[in-house]
Amino acid sequence: MAFTRRSFLAGLAACPLCAATARASEGAHWSYEDVQSWGARDPAARACAVGAEQSPIDLKGAVKADIRAPTLTWKQQAFEIVNNGYTIQADAAPGSFAVSEGRKFELKQFHFHAPSEHAIQGARTAMEAHFVHAGQDGALLVLGALLSAGAKNQALATIVGAAPEKEGRERLKSPIDASTLLPKKRGFFRYEGSLTTPPCSEVVNWTVFSTPVDVASADIDAFRKLFPMNARPLQELHRRIVLRN
Repeated sequence: MAFTRRSFLAGLAACPLCAATARASEGAHWSYEDVQSWGARDPAARACAVGAEQSPIDLKGAVKADIRAPTLTWKQQAFEIVNNGYTIQADAAPGSFAVSEGRKFELKQFHFHAPSEHAIQGARTAMEAHFVHAGQDGALLVLGALLSAGAKNQALATIVGAAPEKEGRERLKSPIDASTLLPKKRGFFRYEGSLTTPPCSEVVNWTVFSTPVDVASADIDAFRKLFPMNARPLQELHRRIVLRN
């Protein structure tokens, strides 16, 4: 891949010291109640205010293209479940991968938002799961799965049941298959965007599946009891093109 602004920014995102600094900055300077001020309070999060490739977006007007969904080789594992004050996150052990357009990315974590951050033709679902992968060059691949009230999903039920009610960590007692949080029908949208939380770095290659996954209403309610609203407002598309398979 040619060296571009996005690959340069992705390299910065891969820096462990930079990441640690960003996490400390996030804890000090942002919340979902003051989303409009994300880019004003912290110079490191300026992209939140002035970026032209921000996420999430309304997935509409997509162009049909000959593209394929990432190939996944995820291991079942007893994830470490983290309440970080902003969401419930499942930290992955090394060894689970996604391959997209010949490039390999390792699954680092997945987490949840309520309601969904992305919309399809203006419609949002009850929740959304984001599966965050990193390449060796620092590029990020994030898979988005929309979640709607319906039949019970055992993976989400297990995660919500184990999640600490306050900030903290709890390891699952037995392995779960995270791929059951993805739809069986793998129609998807693809676009270039950003992290949806500060510092809003524009380093993310997004794949958002178009078919929602059923999860139990009780599990949605349990998540929203901890995080009543942790979704960023929709952002402008600007000159980007959204692709669909």
